[in-house]
Amino acid sequence: MKRFLAFAAALTLSACGTPDPNVQVLSYASPYTATHPFSRADIIWMKWIEAKTGGRIKIHPHWGGHLLSSNENMLEIRHGVADIGMVTPMYARSAHTQRIQPSFYSGVKDIGQQIAVYRCLAEEFPAMNAELKGLRVLAVQGGNFPGILTRNKPIRSLADLQGLRLRAQADTADVLRSLGVDVVNMSMAEVYPAMAKGVIDGVVAPADALRSMHLADVGKYFSTIKIPRGAYPGRALSMQVWNRLSDADKAIFIESEKVWEDAMVASIDRALIDGFDYAKEAGLNIIPMPAADQARFDALYRDNAFRIAKYLEPFGVDGPGMANRAAQLVQNGVPAGCGDPK
Repeated sequence: MKRFLAFAAALTLSACGTPDPNVQVLSYASPYTATHPFSRADIIWMKWIEAKTGGRIKIHPHWGGHLLSSNENMLEIRHGVADIGMVTPMYARSAHTQRIQPSFYSGVKDIGQQIAVYRCLAEEFPAMNAELKGLRVLAVQGGNFPGILTRNKPIRSLADLQGLRLRAQADTADVLRSLGVDVVNMSMAEVYPAMAKGVIDGVVAPADALRSMHLADVGKYFSTIKIPRGAYPGRALSMQVWNRLSDADKAIFIESEKVWEDAMVASIDRALIDGFDYAKEAGLNIIPMPAADQARFDALYRDNAFRIAKYLEPFGVDGPGMANRAAQLVQNGVPAGCGDPK
């Protein structure tokens, strides 16, 4: 009901128009507050669009998750609940490739490389974009490497994971299950209350979430095990809106993709530092993972990536080929021009 009322209010605002008929107002929806690191990057992009178009296009944000759901946000944007929004294809049941492909980035060094590898894969493997039908991707999102935050039990070795109930994304789930973890797949917005109530024992998340989502308030221990992660489409525009834009405005939005991605990288990098500082002030115990356990985890992760790549074959997707190509791109670098916004 809350989301319906917000949607109705947005429609009412749209129906009322704007004081200047030459100004186009587009709605933007995010599950986060305006002060979240992701949102700070979103605001930089919004201001850039307005400045670049001379005020002809303005972005009206809706923060706090009252417009889009965590699982069906791609469908909701496609059908006009919001013109633009943060999307999470890894939670969409029908997005098989998008859910599995973040597993293929073992060895990736930083966020910039995550984004470059994703864009190149999306250019070479049509299945990745096919699952985004009805959407124009405006930014690819990478992220800091996750560790493991727990409520009551410190993780000093892989053996300590046995019996824990942890929130983790699909790319890590099978590896954790092999180590005795009961894995729960839920949106990050649900993690704080779930940990506070003891529904889950912890979460696989980067250190920036310790502050940005206040997770240090519901956890006592943070293991710095380095869990690989890939990139994914993070911001998207309805194709219905895209098709109404002039060629000149489409060119501006294409140019804005790098602006948005660069803003997110800078904001996420800053958030990582802030997260560790916040955790130390909150008295959180930061626990390193022994090198031998990290090496074992990395090997399990790589083996699992090539195993689950085969799950895509029944859907007509060359999963093993995609996994191999990702490994090549990580090791050898992304060729110049591969995956550039078009």
